[in-house]
Amino acid sequence: MEPSEGAIGERTIRRISLRLMPLLMLMYLIAYIDRQNISFAKLQMVGDLGLSEAAFGLGAGLFFIGYFLFEVPSNLILEKVGSRIWFTRIMATWGLITILLGFTSGPVMFYILRFLLGVAEAGFFPGVLYALTLWFPQSHRGRMIGWFMIASAIANAVGAAIGGVLLDLDGLLGFRGWEWVFLATGVPALLLAVVVFLILPDRPQKAAWLPEEEKRWLDETLARERASQPGVPHENPLKVLLDRRVVLLALLYVAFPLAAYGLSYWLPTVVKGFGVSNTVNGFLNIIPWIVVAFALWWVPRHSAKTGETTWHIAGSALLAAAMLVASTIVPGAALKFSCLCIAAAAIFAGQPVFWSLPPTFLSGATAAAGIAAINSVGNLGGFVAQTVVPAIRDWTGSDLAPMLFLAACLGVATLLVFVVQGLLGRRAKAVPEPVALRR
Repeated sequence: MEPSEGAIGERTIRRISLRLMPLLMLMYLIAYIDRQNISFAKLQMVGDLGLSEAAFGLGAGLFFIGYFLFEVPSNLILEKVGSRIWFTRIMATWGLITILLGFTSGPVMFYILRFLLGVAEAGFFPGVLYALTLWFPQSHRGRMIGWFMIASAIANAVGAAIGGVLLDLDGLLGFRGWEWVFLATGVPALLLAVVVFLILPDRPQKAAWLPEEEKRWLDETLARERASQPGVPHENPLKVLLDRRVVLLALLYVAFPLAAYGLSYWLPTVVKGFGVSNTVNGFLNIIPWIVVAFALWWVPRHSAKTGETTWHIAGSALLAAAMLVASTIVPGAALKFSCLCIAAAAIFAGQPVFWSLPPTFLSGATAAAGIAAINSVGNLGGFVAQTVVPAIRDWTGSDLAPMLFLAACLGVATLLVFVVQGLLGRRAKAVPEPVALRR
């Protein structure tokens, strides 16, 4: 690359990052709060609605069924109509349903609204991952995904802080504390939907703030990448769902949402066992997510610097499994909590590197369908976490015994990383160099 081209590239990436990433991160922050507010509402909601832990877990987990069923169709629609309109629709509907959850009058209404919340949000996370393939070259995507996912750590920290405070508003204006949790966290999504509609470009070519020479540099760079990478020659993008690489990536990814939701679902309950108030519980739950944010910043940067991906994914999963097991063995609340903090960071740390893999062999509508399929199947781990994990707790009477189940799932994921990477490597070598690039 010529020096001038390098300067253009750096300027383009910097401009896009500053313009695009803060908005995407804010969107994900609100989405994650609206998805995770259930963990604090649970502390009062179970008694008010007369639910067992397992029954409540089933209702919470129905979110992921709706998410699973509508993820691929949602992403294909996004690829057709563009990010601006579709992200606006997603945010407006999930904000409205979150507010309605504050008026839940019984188990059936709770189950229906949690399912509809999954339907409403389906396509957001994979939609952003697909959008990033339009805005950033491969070498930058891992770091951008890391920055994007830092919003989930901030959301858990903010959600933990405000969740406890909102619960302590119990009785204000006649609302229970858990009702305030849903009402106060649903409104921001509705407000941000208007902002997204007004300022989010569908793609680089429609960004008025991106100069023409930078648009050309980005188009040419992405075109060269597509020409040099092995593609998926499916005319029908839905056929990518049968691609062995996509299937294996989806199965591998299951362990990460399973462990993440299992841990975040139980952290408030575990900390409650320390004998603290709701507000103190909320602020203590900020600590793990500060550690997660640092890991999401450092691990993708280190992976990009070294060019290594396998151990950045597998090592993170293995460390998370070890810390979850340790949390059930070490004595004392402080040590147990420390292990869970490290486990949370490790669960998230390898995910940005993982999400840099699908675009190495997927593009266009095929990428939209493939990324959505991997995310939708993987997020069934969230359903397992919020149904099986509470059931294990009911059977054992322990808040920490479910951690052993999560650790086992992460151990299996560690092995699958090497299988998947071996398959991707063999496929890449088997694809001949494009004729246009031969010399």
